[in-house]
Parts: sequence; C-alpha cells; structure tokens
Amino acid sequence: MNMVAPKPLRVLVVDGYKREGREEYIRDAGATPSEAYAAEMRRIEPSLITDICLPADEGANLPDGAGLASYDGIALTGSSLHIHSPEPAVTRQIELMRAIYRSGTPCFGSCWGIQIGAVAAGGTVALNPNGLEIGFARRIAVNEAGARHPLLAGRPAAFDAPAIHFDSIVAPPADATILASNAMSPIQAAEFRQDGGVFWGVQYHPEFSLRLIATILRRHSKTLIERGLRKDEPAAAAWIADLDALDADPARSDLAWGLGLDEEVLDPVKRVTELRNFLEMRVKPQASVRGRA
Repeated sequence: MNMVAPKPLRVLVVDGYKREGREEYIRDAGATPSEAYAAEMRRIEPSLITDICLPADEGANLPDGAGLASYDGIALTGSSLHIHSPEPAVTRQIELMRAIYRSGTPCFGSCWGIQIGAVAAGGTVALNPNGLEIGFARRIAVNEAGARHPLLAGRPAAFDAPAIHFDSIVAPPADATILASNAMSPIQAAEFRQDGGVFWGVQYHPEFSLRLIATILRRHSKTLIERGLRKDEPAAAAWIADLDALDADPARSDLAWGLGLDEEVLDPVKRVTELRNFLEMRVKPQASVRGRA
C-alpha cells in the first residue's frame, strides 16, 4: 500500500522591524530578526517551510486574506518600534494582524508580537510603568489558567526568559486569557481571540539565544547605565562578556550561577518551549483539521 507523506508545514514569519533595524541586526548578529526566528522554528521542526514578510516597509507586498489563510501558522517577531507612537510602519502591522485574526490562521508572537496582537484586538499598549525589562524577564509566574494552557505546557510554576521591552500591555483586549505575569509586566503570556481568530503570545523572547541577548545588550549598554542596571561601562561590558562566555560553554556552572540562569534559559530545547508548543499543539492540529497534514 502506498503511503502519502504528510505535506511540510508552511509558516509565515512577520518581521516587525524597519529596514534600518534589520540592517543593524545583520551587521551585529548576521541575520535579520525574521531570518533568525525562522531558523529557530526550523530547528524545532526541520521540515518546516518558512516565508518572510516585511510590513514595516512602505510598498511591501503583503499577503491578503486568502494568502494568510494558505499558511499553517504565522509568527510575529519583536521590533524596535513603539505601537503607542503610530506611524505607517506601525499601522500597517496592526491592519495586517487584524487580517490574520480574520483569516483564522494560528498565530504566535513574541514581545512586539504580543503587543500587536493586543492592539489589533482592542487592547492598549504604553510605555511600561514599571520600567525597562532587559536581558531577562525574572520570576515569570504561571497562573491557574496558564497551568492548564497548552502554550506553557512543560514550563515550571516560575521561570526566567530572555527579554527586552520598553513598552507593555496596560489594558488587554476584551477576549483575553492572561496566562503568566511577573513584577515587571502583568501580562507575560496570554491568549487573545478576535474575529474568529486565536492568538498566542509572550512578552519575552523564547527565540533569543544567549549570544543574541549579548549582542542586543551591547547595543544598549548606555541605556543599562542610564537606568542604573549597571554601574558603568566596564560593569556592563563584564556582564555581556559573561553571557558570551556562557553561550560558548553552557557547562560553565560558575557563570550560570553568577548570572542567575538555569536550564529554562540555558537548555536550547527548554528555552523554546512556547514555540514548540505552538507548532505541536496549535499549528499541527489545525493543519490536520484543514486537511493539510
């Protein structure tokens, strides 16, 4: 009997950065945010086919409703933009997210992604009243709803994760289920429903490696000092150097202890828990229902 091989899943990665931001990433990290995001997803699911779209660019060729519905999943990256200071690069992304909701295609977003998901569904994002959360989101606490939700399956009751954000969701959409929070952000993980679509998102960055975190922190070293997070340039440089060293040798328990990091960040499988759960528990089942698996 001939067995028909399942079709590979196809995911659209929506890059939230403007051109200059993407070029900065290429210079410092060797890839655009969407390229790095897609690579992380393919490490989880090697057969995955990934496409990229650039809605922050004027004149970008964005998929219409039928095009969005043709994907098995959609993922939104972070961004250096601020959604509460709207410009065309921002409003195009909000409109795209509204179309994603209407398409019914499973969608996941990190950081900027969850903020776009919130605003497109009627929520509000503003400068985080608790300040800048940078490097790592500490002591993210999973609530009762989160403990039952497939997005956070496998996460402990409290954990740390890579993070950097100046803004946060200050008013969730009407149909929102908050799944986790910490002292810096009352919404660290959530599900939003709008126009028949379902969005899963996190305020942190499960897709960020230690190397990428170090690269971003190096770019923001002056901010670290201005915000009192590091005393001076040598202190900031030493912290970043420790992250680079730990990335190069994850067995350095001395560095892990000094940085206060455990396997939820250091283990490359555990770190991407939310991305893997999105693919396994949202994208694959929905693809099967839609007759694509």
